[in-house]
Amino acid sequence: MVVCMLGCLLSPASPSFFFLNSRGFFWLVSLLLSSLVWFIAVQIGGSNNASVKKNLLIFGVVFSVLLQEVFRFAYYKLLKKANKGLMTISQEETIPISVRQLSYVSGLGFGIMSGVFSLVNILTDSLGPGTVGIYGDSPQYFLSSAFMTLAIVLLHIFWGIVFFDACEKKKWWALALVILSHLLVSGLTFLNPQYEGSLVPSYIIMMLMGTWAFFTAGGSLRNLKLCLMCRDKDFLLANQRPR
Repeated sequence: MVVCMLGCLLSPASPSFFFLNSRGFFWLVSLLLSSLVWFIAVQIGGSNNASVKKNLLIFGVVFSVLLQEVFRFAYYKLLKKANKGLMTISQEETIPISVRQLSYVSGLGFGIMSGVFSLVNILTDSLGPGTVGIYGDSPQYFLSSAFMTLAIVLLHIFWGIVFFDACEKKKWWALALVILSHLLVSGLTFLNPQYEGSLVPSYIIMMLMGTWAFFTAGGSLRNLKLCLMCRDKDFLLANQRPR
């Protein structure tokens, strides 16, 4: 699914591809800073007490989510300035890449990098002998982890669209909802041993955020119906290519 998104909307020669890569870099920086803070907190708090371990884990998740959202906002401000620069040097009167495109590419870059790092650790553990359902968990451990990663990738796309639109229109309540939903989904990962307890709510939130992002990006039920029935004349004309 993610490969289709990349292939349909991005090309290596387009500015979108550059923004996608740079967004992934921003996520890596946020991960690095979160890891440093986590390492320092563990060294200070100690790791022998089970209660301390749990509290440190909760702190790490909350701090990481908040830091990611700070970097999302910083990236938004950077892209706005970069877009103005592209507009200045561009020979065309139109904006090189719209805010909606920026929000989509930003969310996709963030989601891909997050998904890659989520699966790398799991795949690494799977190389060992007898690791199906690591530490005695369900045999569906890897399948549920894959579905959770898919939800996170798509959620980052939806969060990016809503977040950028909220910044453009100064809808601070929308920004707060994006951050709270991000915290909620991250908190649900603590329920991973009870897979229904984390997957079902996460996919409900994903569908709600997807609907919100769809209408935020200018979508409508009429346009969706016309597109599915291949009757959207504007869409068909825009995608015609000379043969």
